[in-house]
Amino acid sequence: MALTRTARRGARGNRWGLGLLGLLLAAGGGAAVAAGAGLLGPEAAGARIGAAPAGAPPWLPYAGAAVSVLVALVALRWLVVQARPEAVRHVLLEPEEGRGRTEAASGAVQSAVEEAVAGLPGVRRARARLIDSARDPRLRLDLTLDEDADVVRVWSRVRDEALRDLRTALEVDRVPAVVRMAMTPPRRDRRRVA
Repeated sequence: MALTRTARRGARGNRWGLGLLGLLLAAGGGAAVAAGAGLLGPEAAGARIGAAPAGAPPWLPYAGAAVSVLVALVALRWLVVQARPEAVRHVLLEPEEGRGRTEAASGAVQSAVEEAVAGLPGVRRARARLIDSARDPRLRLDLTLDEDADVVRVWSRVRDEALRDLRTALEVDRVPAVVRMAMTPPRRDRRRVA
């Protein structure tokens, strides 16, 4: 599968970020080995971890701690971004000749898909998300079905109706989709039977 422009840019950014982090850690490791071997002078060889070198300003350990916290926060943000697919805010539609660029709000498209699928027999809840890129979006559709729902029929109608309507609305030949279905017990009737 070919990578989209957004995915390629993200992968390139990951490579650069990981490469720079690797160089920084390698330099720090090399400096620690050199200090332990006494190559940086006897003061560096006998220094304790976390202790400021002799003659250093008193704020230096605090600055080191602040930099460490900042690096930890950046690393945490990077991990969160890796786990989350990129949501699309707008979908680019094929423009008519000389008309410029046409966009559709992804929230409106997602709501239309959710409404169409939620109306199918056996579907209790539907949640749609457009991800990846504005030009080549992918659909993630999470369905909650009643326990007695006909899964094959729900899937057929999603494929033949909802996804077809989405392709027509976006004026594209295909929209890659991941459809996840979960079953739940039937709704309880809260009325008491006398």
